Amino acid sequence: MDLSGDTLIYVIGALAFFCIAGLGIAFTGNADTEKASKRARQLASGESTSGRRDRNDPNAARKKQTQQMLKKLREQDEKRRKSLMANDIQSKIDQAGLEMPAQVFWIISIVLGVMAAFGAWYSGADGPPMILGYEFKSRPLTIAAAGFVGGVGLPRFVLNFLTKGRNKKLMNQFADGIDIIVRGVKSGLPLNECLRIIARESPAPLGPEFQLLCDNLQMGTTTERALQQFYKRVPLSEVNFFVIVLSIQAKAGGNLSEALGNLSGVIRSRKMMREKIKALSAEAKASAGIIGCLPFAVGFMVYLTTPTYIMELFTSSGGHTVLFVGFCLYAIGISVMRKMINFDF
Repeated sequence: MDLSGDTLIYVIGALAFFCIAGLGIAFTGNADTEKASKRARQLASGESTSGRRDRNDPNAARKKQTQQMLKKLREQDEKRRKSLMANDIQSKIDQAGLEMPAQVFWIISIVLGVMAAFGAWYSGADGPPMILGYEFKSRPLTIAAAGFVGGVGLPRFVLNFLTKGRNKKLMNQFADGIDIIVRGVKSGLPLNECLRIIARESPAPLGPEFQLLCDNLQMGTTTERALQQFYKRVPLSEVNFFVIVLSIQAKAGGNLSEALGNLSGVIRSRKMMREKIKALSAEAKASAGIIGCLPFAVGFMVYLTTPTYIMELFTSSGGHTVLFVGFCLYAIGISVMRKMINFDF
């Protein structure tokens, strides 16, 4: 095969390039292999360059000690918060701002459950339960489901709704209350007097909560225990920060006005971030709401046009199976969308 002059030059250049590249890879590969082997021998012998550096560097040792101390403090704070979380129904009633004993709540729940079960039973007194003029074959299951929803689901839903609304109002007022303490401490007033000013002049729910805090302090309760009871009634991160600042100041002293002023700024920054996240996720939440309502809307429109077609889902065993599977898939989809549009910070 004859090669022209230009082709021969290209071939020689390509061969030279591959030779140089191969030599480079060989040398660098050997260096990397030697470094990896040396590192493996060090790990096998229990030696570590970072470990030696940490032992020789006092700043690194102090940094490691500080990290361990902060980790221990976080674990203690998490344990304390879990111990103060409300597990009984009376604490949840107090968080909702309702003045009733737990016995009254249970009586109301039982009455609602009995009424719901009786309504389901009465609708099928002469046969299977009737809904929208159509009968259901699984009568015991329908009565039990109605009693459960009326006696357990509805009261707790109302309780959680009231608790969230009350916590939202208190969170919006909390930074202003801390500012009152900061100004009072700077003017020379004691902490208890500042707390009484908030209790007298702040609207509900912040005023009544600080009034309970002042009452506990006047009854002789220690500051730490009174603050823990305050956090138990209002389990918010902002209140937890407030409790930590006052607890540390009561034990170790320090500039209370400066600490609470910084805390007020942090709370306002968190509020601004929360509102910004709410605005940025509004479109996603609207889309999730539309998607969540779409099955019910389509089912209702089909019922208006051809009721016999869709009522097969409610009157036949195969339809019940389809409804159960569809409900499970719907619940999974709603849970996934909720995780995607809700942010914890």
